[in-house]
This record gives sequence, C-alpha cells and structure tokens, in this order.
Amino acid sequence: MTTARAHILVCAGTGCVSAGSFEVRRALEAEVRRRGLEGQVEIVATGCQGFCERGPVVLVQPDGVFYQRLAPADVPELVEEHLVKGRPVRRLMYAPPGESEPVPLMKDIGFFKHQRLVVLRNRGRIDPERIDEAIAADGYAAAAKALSEMTPEGLIAEITAAGLRGRGGAGFPTGIKWQATRHAPGDPKYVVCNGDEGDPGAFMDRSVLESDPHAVIEGLIIGARAVGASRGFLYIRNEYPLAVERVGRALDQARAYGLLGTDILGTGFDFDLEIVRGAGAFVSGEETALMASIEGGRAYPRQRPPYPAQRGLWGLPTVINNVETWANVPSIIRRGAAWFAALGTAGSKGTKIFSLVGKIAHTGLVEVPMGITLREIVYGIGGGVPGGRDLKAVQIGGPSGGCIPKALLDLPVDYESLKSAGSMMGSGGMIVMDEDTCMVDIALYFLRFAEEESCGKCAPCRVGTGEMARLLAKITSGRGEPADIARLEDLAGTVRRGSLCGLGQTAPNPVLTTLRYFRGEYEAHVRDKRCPALVCKDLIAFAIDPAKCVGCLLCKKACPAGAIAGELKKTHVIDGAACVKCGLCLSVCPAKVRAVVKTSPARTAGEGR
Repeated sequence: MTTARAHILVCAGTGCVSAGSFEVRRALEAEVRRRGLEGQVEIVATGCQGFCERGPVVLVQPDGVFYQRLAPADVPELVEEHLVKGRPVRRLMYAPPGESEPVPLMKDIGFFKHQRLVVLRNRGRIDPERIDEAIAADGYAAAAKALSEMTPEGLIAEITAAGLRGRGGAGFPTGIKWQATRHAPGDPKYVVCNGDEGDPGAFMDRSVLESDPHAVIEGLIIGARAVGASRGFLYIRNEYPLAVERVGRALDQARAYGLLGTDILGTGFDFDLEIVRGAGAFVSGEETALMASIEGGRAYPRQRPPYPAQRGLWGLPTVINNVETWANVPSIIRRGAAWFAALGTAGSKGTKIFSLVGKIAHTGLVEVPMGITLREIVYGIGGGVPGGRDLKAVQIGGPSGGCIPKALLDLPVDYESLKSAGSMMGSGGMIVMDEDTCMVDIALYFLRFAEEESCGKCAPCRVGTGEMARLLAKITSGRGEPADIARLEDLAGTVRRGSLCGLGQTAPNPVLTTLRYFRGEYEAHVRDKRCPALVCKDLIAFAIDPAKCVGCLLCKKACPAGAIAGELKKTHVIDGAACVKCGLCLSVCPAKVRAVVKTSPARTAGEGR
C-alpha cells in the first residue's frame, strides 16, 4: 500500500465552485496523471475553506501552503514547482492588502489565525462526501457516547450546563427547549433542523451543510435521544442544491453504517431523518411557518403559545434548532460542557459563525468566539475597508438586524451587547458598509425586502412594512417632510408590537437603528433635499468641471442618453434634463483627469466626488 506524500485539498464549497474549483480539480488530476504522480499525490475535494473572496483556493498538506485565485492554467506550474521540485509558488499565494510579500502558510494568514473553530473544525480538512473521513475526524464518537453511556436527562443537563443558545436568531437556551420537549405530553416527538437561510448575504448554514453534513446529522441523533424522538427532518432551501445533494448522500452513508435506522449501534435506539426542500420564502425560516411547510401546507406563522416544544409538527412536541446549533452539539458531548462554557462570555457561550460581506477586503465565512469586538472582526480578520474608504456601519442580523455605527466598533459581539445597541445576532449575516453608503437607502432596501417577503397573514406586518417603505422612498426621492421621520418611528413601534411572528416584530430594526445613529442623514434628505453619501438618484446630479476637462470624448461616447455635448479637446457639458444618472461618465473619466463629479443639489460641482 502506497501512502501519499502530499494531499492537495481543493475547496468545493459553493463560492469556489462558482469561481471554477471543479475545473481546477480536473486540471490537477490530469497533471498528476501526466507526471506519473498517482499514489504520491492525492487530490481531495473539501468543503468550504472560508476565504470565499479568494477562490478557488487550494491547501497543500502536510506543508500547510495556501494558494488562492487559481486557474487551470496555473496547475502545471504548481505541480512542477511545488510537488516535483519542492519550491512553493509565491505568485499564487495570498498577500495582505498593500503588501508585496505573500504569506505562504494558511495558519499565518490573518483571516484564519484570528478565528476559533468549533462548528467549522473540519473546514478544509475532510471530504464531505466520504463518511470514513468524518469518522476519522471523531465524527459520531459523541453519538456513540450519547447512546451507550449517557441518559436523556444527562444529555439535556450537559447541553444546559454548556450554555448553548440557539444560533438561528433569538438565542433561546437550547437545553431549556430540549427539556420542555422531553417532558411535554404526546408521542411521537420530532426533531427538526432549520436550514432555511434567507437573509441577504448569509451563507453560514449552507456552508456547514455542504462542508460537514455528518456533524449536523450527529447533532440531530443526540438531540433525538435526549427528547425521545424517533423521526426528524432536515428542512433545506431548494436553492441550495449542493447542500441537498451532500446531505442526502451523508444520510445514505449513515444508514449503511448503522448510524441511522433501527437499533443504532446495537443500543436499541431507533431514529431516522429525511430531507424536506423549502420553497424559498423568507418566512419559511420562522419555526412555526417551517412546521406548516413540512406538514404540506402554506408557510404561514402560527400564534405562540403554544410553542413547538408543546405542540409542534402535527400537534406533537417538536424541537427546532438551526444548522449551526445542531452542529455544536457533538463537540459539547464529546469534549464536555465545561470546555464549551469556557469559550465566549458569561451570557453568550461558545463561538458564532458569520458571513462577512460588503465593503470589506476579505469576504468569507468566519467563526469567532462570542465577545470578540466588531473591530477585531472587520480589521483583524476582514482586512478592513478597501480602497482607502472609511468604515461607516456594520449591519448584523440580516433584514431583522440593525446597523451599528463606526463609533461602536469596540462593541462585543454577543447577544446582550447587540440587543442593547438596537441590533440582534440573527443567523449571522454581517454586512460592512463604507462612507459611500446612504443609510436611508439601506433602511429602504431592508424594508422593501421585509415587505416583499411578508406572508401577509397579519396587518401590522403586511400594511406596516409597506407604509414604512413608502415613507422611506418618499424621503430618498427628495419629497420628504419633517413629519415623515416621526411617522416612521411611530409605525415602527406599531409593527414591532403588533406583528404575529418574530420576522414582523424585528422588521423595523434597520429603520430604528439608522434613525438612532444616523438621524442627520434623514434630516439632510428631508430638510436640505440632499443625499450626503451621493447615492439617492433623485437627489444627485453629474457635472463636468470645466477647469479639468480635456475634451477626450470618452464620457460623450459612453453616455447612453446622449446627454453630453462637446468636441474633441474642448470642454464638455452635461445636460441635466437629459441625464439618466447612470454614472458611466464618471467611471470612464480618466483618473488623472477626474473632470466628472457627482454632486448633490445642495452642493457645488467642486464639492462632489
């Protein structure tokens, strides 16, 4: 038997796949065959390695060398230099922003070295389509312990002592939820994994399901044992085809290994899982709406109480936790509650996964200990705001979250601190915004999302979000009146208090936090008819500075509306009435000239950018 001297771990998460990682993998396999390196070099497709902005990414082990933004054309050089001659290829390595020297080793890259991996512990380490690799990484060891050595009461006590809280948004204590379900009258009982991830910019659950499906399955086995369930469901968005495929394969493998089905591991415990594909409605992520969908009905929320732990699927006790929550369970059972409780803060234990996106140098998936500051995430892990722009705000918690201003960058990221700032943990979306972001426009974006995704069952959400969006649109178009700001705040309170489910109750958060921290921008839109960030189309104009224009004709040729007049080497002029404000003139004007400026009506051309 030949043991490979090198393993090439190719990221096969959705982000890298869309960037061409499958093509890179095929090129690697072909090049290894061409050079006769079979048996010496093994190529492994792994789950998401997290550094999505740099994809396709490859990790060469045991060297620990990290390559990024690979193309099939790079493969011959990589194989020749690194695998044959032992000389890692520096030009294919990651270099921090503004630096010319690359960082060869994955462990030394800032994006990775400041994280703490619990749920993502197998990130980039195992092939998610091979159960043997999951088992080799201690997969199902916790399930074996739970079934053979621990009582249901002991399992619940361990999860309670660990301080695990639901990672889907509200942060409800998992142990209490499990206890309530176990002792609720009614049989059978059910366990459900909520994989309906609908927040804009969020891809945490998708990545976990794609990268380590066996960890989620194992968590569900343990939870089923704890509450006395024999059947469970994995509710996954139909828009996640790779996740559905890999979870389905993992379920088949688990059954073949006797880890699902009857008499699991000879313990007498029966339990099985099935996949239910979600239809893509945002409201399906609300647990009572999700249950209605599983039952075959329309995804409408239900009045609570009774809670799912009391009356869930088909009127029977049901535990619903999200993907990340279930994936935490095996590590807690295997390593102990005290180990998990030592991570994070007094009230927020463990770690949290965030999808870091927006105006940030390094987008991707990060796992950090609870209590880390926003500053550490944005600058220590994310590399800060690119292009020399200034950070303005960080939006946390998806459309139900809030916008945290730059002044609060040292805020600890935990349930209590985010709530005090008017935001929430949510499922883990984190959108970074720079100085070119209009906070009124951002509030409108999230309100329109909430309005469009409202199920319409209750009037406060159905009517209130629409009216709030109408007021915001009025303000961003320059038609706002001073009284509109007060109307927004009043409506926000009505929607929050009167909505049936958590989605409607939290929908006003983006408006309330932008009013709280950026009221001056609202007042500028209303009082001065000006957009300070130069974003809102009805409040901006484009002009050409005659002192800078060289008459190159580039802007004139690019203008789709024919709104620019001028001859070669003579000053050009924009007809404001004909201009459609597409911004092409600004984008094509040479950087060394910068004659085209974007202005707000209350500014002069010289004040624009």
